[in-house]
Amino acid sequence: MSKLRMRPKPTSAVSSKPCAASTTNPTGKLHTRNRHQGRYDFARLILAEPALKQFVNLNAHGEQGIDFADASAVKTLNRALLQDSYEIKGWDIPENTLCPPVPGRADYVHYLADLLAGSNRGKIPKKSGVQVLDIGTGANLIYPLLGASEYAWQFAAADINPASLANAQIILDANPKLAQQIELRLQASANAIFKGVVAEDEWFDLSMCNPPFHSSLAEAREGTQRKWQNLGKSAKQSDTALNFGGQDAELWCPGGELAFIQRMIKESTQIATRCFWFTTLVSKSASLPGIYAALKQANVVTQKTISMTQGQKQSRFVAWTFLNPAQQAAWAKLRW
Repeated sequence: MSKLRMRPKPTSAVSSKPCAASTTNPTGKLHTRNRHQGRYDFARLILAEPALKQFVNLNAHGEQGIDFADASAVKTLNRALLQDSYEIKGWDIPENTLCPPVPGRADYVHYLADLLAGSNRGKIPKKSGVQVLDIGTGANLIYPLLGASEYAWQFAAADINPASLANAQIILDANPKLAQQIELRLQASANAIFKGVVAEDEWFDLSMCNPPFHSSLAEAREGTQRKWQNLGKSAKQSDTALNFGGQDAELWCPGGELAFIQRMIKESTQIATRCFWFTTLVSKSASLPGIYAALKQANVVTQKTISMTQGQKQSRFVAWTFLNPAQQAAWAKLRW
């Protein structure tokens, strides 16, 4: 299942009229099913990943913590979290690739499970028959690892970078059970999102994406400098690390996240009836009006905006479907 492959061009389908919905997270906390509530238990995490010990220090309040501006410390913390909470072994990423915060990434997965439950009379489908497409999975493979571990979902993990997929394969080789649930796919075209990775005879219950959110390398560097300043670091220090990890395709694209998501919405019309819920993270609230306009133009049936909160960080994802209520009910009955 985990072998790399390419997919042929999909067919088109018909869509219907839209209606909108919005869901918020009123508690300001992680999702209730998120395993990473409260402060990190560093003693336990060090048992799971002894290499973490060298990065743990006491702060001014006598509490254990790490320097989150230290890329090696953050990566080691993530490895410890994945080992301790999900029994994922050997997780590692190459230098200068995006290092995802595991608790926040887990929130997206749990809210996606709720999205499916809302279309399944309140019951989360946990069958291995649930198929998920991860657009831009990256070298870290974080969403397929979490979704397969928590809900036994099957994943197609697509990326445009062969080196990222090669690293993802190394992670799967270290976790043979999860490798049975995750298939890696190369996106050969820089101008395509779904084309080339979705087959004509293939259906997905979900698609998910963490799009590049900057519009240029210069904008990405400005974002990095702001983060370093918030951590009390100098501009000179920030020159050595872009966004605490991340390669060009992970961090920016022409037009930024709005242009990428608008293109994703337009292309989703070509496989409208072969994916129940299309979803994507949206980093900037300023992108939402343009996204809503694109959804209206695409003539989606239903759209939702789900907000999430991780500590001080506010985030959200947008979901849309082209299936009408009768089609949604038939899909749930047949597949879940």
